[in-house]
Amino acid sequence: MPFKRYVEIGRVAQINYGKEYGRLVVIVDVIDQNRALVDAPDMVRSPVNFKRLSLTDIKIDIKRIPKKKDLIQAMEAADVKNRWENSSWGRKLIVQKRRASLNDFDRFKIMLAKIKRASVVRQELAKLKKSAS
Repeated sequence: MPFKRYVEIGRVAQINYGKEYGRLVVIVDVIDQNRALVDAPDMVRSPVNFKRLSLTDIKIDIKRIPKKKDLIQAMEAADVKNRWENSSWGRKLIVQKRRASLNDFDRFKIMLAKIKRASVVRQELAKLKKSAS
């Protein structure tokens, strides 16, 4: 399986360190072999080190260093936000955020539901084993 996530103009990446942690950005220019100029609709265009970027499979078709409104139009046309939320990586992060926001009582209710589900599974498995023998 060949490598498919290249650093290129239009590649959507996620910032994995710093104050912009977790934000989806688009690479609009490559400065040198260590840094890229990134932009997003709700942030100021800024250089970011490649070590702080996690490249995604999503790529949009843009020119080098586009205007902000052209970038926003391209992101909406490529449906970046929806594609990210439907990807397994994006869904995993949504679940992590949801779990982090739970309070103690919610975690307790989840524990009880898991116990109840496990007992139902155990009972059904016992029925199947009894009918098989």
